[in-house]
Amino acid sequence: MLQLQFQPFPTITTSRLILREVTFDDTQAVFDFRSNAEAMRYIGKPKATSLEDSRELIQRFIDGIAANDGITWGITLKGDDRLIGTIGFWRIQKEHYRAEIGYMLHPAHWNKGIVTEAIKATSDYGFRHFGFHSIEANLTPENIGSSRVLEKSGFTKEAHLRESYFYDGVFSDTAIYSKLNPGT
Repeated sequence: MLQLQFQPFPTITTSRLILREVTFDDTQAVFDFRSNAEAMRYIGKPKATSLEDSRELIQRFIDGIAANDGITWGITLKGDDRLIGTIGFWRIQKEHYRAEIGYMLHPAHWNKGIVTEAIKATSDYGFRHFGFHSIEANLTPENIGSSRVLEKSGFTKEAHLRESYFYDGVFSDTAIYSKLNPGT
């Protein structure tokens, strides 16, 4: 079974990004994208309505890291420590060496290749350092931008589940993408 250790927290650096630990100092930045209707359009969860909502989410990130059950990085641009998004692994199936990747970016930073760069960096890290055999991503099929980003990042569409997710009174489809560890 996969043994994970998320402490000390691993900071990841790419050519343009620093992926770092999310702290309570990031509460306003998290609120800025979690309360944004455009950013939350395909997330399937309620928008943040208060800074307390953002603090609770950050606490869940901290708890997941402490329990080695999930890890979330804050996405920042080099030279600017302000959080513009998050990316991380959750729903980790240790017995199957598999994790689900999730990400969100403030719309002001869309279409700049930032999420693609962050997915590549975290996926590579997950394969090399955490020992994942596969990484999956679940999304709403209507989220064409996310589908393209995943395909650019080497993920393959594995399934389309009909009306598999219920939120806000509506059943929605789910597309499942995955990527296998290229080193196995």
